[in-house]
Amino acid sequence: MMPPMVNLPPAAATWDAGDLGCGDLVMLLRPRVLALAPGEVLHVVARDPGAPADMPAWCGLTGHALVHADHPHYFIRRRAIDPSASPTNLE
Repeated sequence: MMPPMVNLPPAAATWDAGDLGCGDLVMLLRPRVLALAPGEVLHVVARDPGAPADMPAWCGLTGHALVHADHPHYFIRRRAIDPSASPTNLE
C-alpha cells in the first residue's frame, strides 16, 4: 500500500524493486538514480526485510539524500554533481 501523499516529495520516477536483496538492489538502484537530473527524486518500493538498513546506508555512501523512508517506500533525491569528484566515485 502506498503511504499517504502528505509531505512526500514529488517523484520523477518510481521503481518497484520487489524483494531484491541488498547486493542486487543497490546494483540496480545506482543506474536508476543516475538517470535522474540532480535534485530529482526516485520513489523506490523495496520489500526486502533488509531495506530499512540498506537504503540509508547506500544513500550515506553515495551522497544521495534519503528524503523519506516508510518501509517499503523510499524517496531518494539525487545529489548535485560535484565537478571535483573522481570519475571512480560511487555517484
